[in-house]
Amino acid sequence: RRLYFDTHALVCLLEANGFTTQQSEVIVSALVKIMNTNVDMIYKDMVTKVQQEIALQQVMSHIGGVKKDMIILEKSEFSALRSENEKIKLELQQIKKQVMDEITKVRADNKLNLNLEKSRVKELHAQQDRALTQTDRKIDTEVADLKTMLESHKLDNIKYLAGSVFTCLTVALGFYRLWI
Repeated sequence: RRLYFDTHALVCLLEANGFTTQQSEVIVSALVKIMNTNVDMIYKDMVTKVQQEIALQQVMSHIGGVKKDMIILEKSEFSALRSENEKIKLELQQIKKQVMDEITKVRADNKLNLNLEKSRVKELHAQQDRALTQTDRKIDTEVADLKTMLESHKLDNIKYLAGSVFTCLTVALGFYRLWI
């Protein structure tokens, strides 16, 4: 095998860039193995001149046989094949027209179904929006009621607290008067 680059120069370059001699040799060895493997794979896909000439001769002999068969077919069955081919062309055109008609029908049905589904979805979204709005209103009402109740309870608590404070003050003043 011939190598297409100087392995010693590559080792020296790697050593100059900070690799040890052993590391450089291992790297170059790996590169050589990779290149050899790639070349082997390329050679496997290639054919030799002899193989190519043999294949060409085989193709040429097949072509000669086909030419002979064509001459025989042309003389005996070519007109029958031509008429059969014309019948098949007509049938294909009819089938093509039928298929196009069916495709048109299916497209129209699909458009109609799609439009119906769109309207159903829009109606469903509108119902959901109405239900959501009603739910929001109920929640807002409940929150307002709870705030009102909370304020009422706050005021009650302040009243009780003030009453308790004044009661304690009164009792304390009473004890204070008793002691004095």
